[in-house]
Amino acid sequence: MSNIFRTELWLGIKEFLHAARNTFFPLFCLSCGTGLQGCQDISYCQACLQNVRLIQAPFCTTCGKPFKNNAGENHLCGYCLKHGWHFTRARAVVFYQIPVAEAVKVFKYNGKMHGLETFAALTRQYYLHHPLPEPDLILPVPLHPKRLRKRGFNQALVLGRKLFSKSKERIDPHVLERHQWTCAQTGLSGAERRRNVKNAFRIKNPEKIKNKKILLVDDVFTTGATVNECARILLQSKASDVEVFTFARAMNRQ
Repeated sequence: MSNIFRTELWLGIKEFLHAARNTFFPLFCLSCGTGLQGCQDISYCQACLQNVRLIQAPFCTTCGKPFKNNAGENHLCGYCLKHGWHFTRARAVVFYQIPVAEAVKVFKYNGKMHGLETFAALTRQYYLHHPLPEPDLILPVPLHPKRLRKRGFNQALVLGRKLFSKSKERIDPHVLERHQWTCAQTGLSGAERRRNVKNAFRIKNPEKIKNKKILLVDDVFTTGATVNECARILLQSKASDVEVFTFARAMNRQ
């Protein structure tokens, strides 16, 4: 049995068990554990939900960084005025802060899938105001095979399938490959992150992305180093355009 097949089978089982749990057991707040009454799309109690912040305009037209001043139109941020990106634009749904950060970490590092319905519901709310053009292909940012074996799943692929459930046929986890082992990005500066992922990715099937509009999907946009390196490799292999979508966005990091 191949590693890819085992991963696909495991993800299917996890999704089934998650649906069964939601059906037969009461839901609890993803942050404080308070019991929630009835069937709710967003599993946060009212107190914790007040700290879940959707990213709203105005924000940077390229990297998507929201501005502190809630007035005015979208425009380039200071970083994007001085530096270029390989992707056309990046967008994120929520701020990466408590209580969202807790739910993302539990999902990513502990394999707990019970926050996915909430992530999807928040994404639907975001899309009502900030829709993205339909891409030709949706590519999850890949994990190195060693890290994939250790973690058991690629959080970007699971998120992509949940957040873009109506476009599953466009999701391809086998085009973009992370062939070079790198240390974890956590704790590294922006410059260190960029050096860490340099040349870490490659394209397995260049013919699949030639002249295609690509949407890269990942869990969190921190400095943008990883998705920017992915975008560079994709454009090098003749993709026509690359956009980035992450569920959350960390602030004050470039």
